[in-house]
Amino acid sequence: MNAVHIRPIDSTPDIKKFIACQKDFYPGDPNFVPPIMMDRLKLLNVNKNPFFKHSRMQLFLAERNGKVVGRIAAIINDNHNLTHNDKVGFFGFFECENNQETANSLFDSAKQWLCERGMDAMRGPANPSMNDECGLLIDGFDSPPVILMTYNPRYYEALFEGYGLGKVKDLHAYILDQNTFVSDKMSRLVDVIRKRSEITIREVNFKDKKAFLRDVETLKGIYNSAWQPNWGFVKFTDEEFDFLAADLKQIANPAYTLIAEVKGKVAGFALALPDINQCLVHNKSGSLLGALWHLFTKKSSINLLRIIVLGVLPEFQKHGVDAVLYQEIGARGLPRGIKYGEASWILEDNEPMKKALTTTMHGTVYKTYRMYQLPI
Repeated sequence: MNAVHIRPIDSTPDIKKFIACQKDFYPGDPNFVPPIMMDRLKLLNVNKNPFFKHSRMQLFLAERNGKVVGRIAAIINDNHNLTHNDKVGFFGFFECENNQETANSLFDSAKQWLCERGMDAMRGPANPSMNDECGLLIDGFDSPPVILMTYNPRYYEALFEGYGLGKVKDLHAYILDQNTFVSDKMSRLVDVIRKRSEITIREVNFKDKKAFLRDVETLKGIYNSAWQPNWGFVKFTDEEFDFLAADLKQIANPAYTLIAEVKGKVAGFALALPDINQCLVHNKSGSLLGALWHLFTKKSSINLLRIIVLGVLPEFQKHGVDAVLYQEIGARGLPRGIKYGEASWILEDNEPMKKALTTTMHGTVYKTYRMYQLPI
């Protein structure tokens, strides 16, 4: 077998090749959801994505005889290292043929780039950060990923561990079923909590631009406060949060974008997204036109919501606000044809959240994603 050549890239044609090659690693896989080229170009654009105002990234392609056989990104997130007082570099966007030597060459390239810039550990996958898609799927390959979650071939786990990368943290996805999620007992409990704490729920205002911007500021404050103690957490900058909000506004449904208030004071919020991957999995070309067609013709058949964010301000975390938000999302989804929910991702050691999802809502772990790390 001819040698593999690894080269750093930065030109637009090469970045398009970096994006387009992904589908080549999933021939005949019915669960692979092709990325939309326009979306990926926006994410990787170092001049337009505000993530890169505090972070650096280098993309690499692995080629053999002119054919792409792998790819990787090396990433330095300065805000992460300032937050956690460490020197961790990241890798992401990994794809590779089933060949350990090719994988080793890709990991070596990322490791060397990070090492030359003073990092002492390499962690991933993060695409490009923990606030984006992250983690390697190691369990739960029997269904497509839901929106904004990762997917990969089974053999990637062996390639990672064959290189010497070790587990640093597992991230779980819980499946919730409407048949067991909303019980009479839970409904009565939530009613008691609502009345006792005077909890009210309102939708984010998508119709009025000024009101929407005010609500975005509210969500930003809750997010950056509620998640602060979590492993790997890094606050969004204002520009990053606005960048994300503009994207999510295109697919979010106000019925599932909720703000909770306790006695009139903002206490928490929840964001659940319809799983449009149920439509996009059919868009094998990855084209924008194809994506729009499949969304238009299949959107009414979506039967799952991903509960992507649910946070409560520290001073209200013992008021039962989270239970009220979960119950509200389930109740709103049922008449709209939503049969299932995915709560993801949940840290493996987040015991309060795990207890709520399993004991109160009868959820079960059905997918596991792993973050890996290697000293460098």
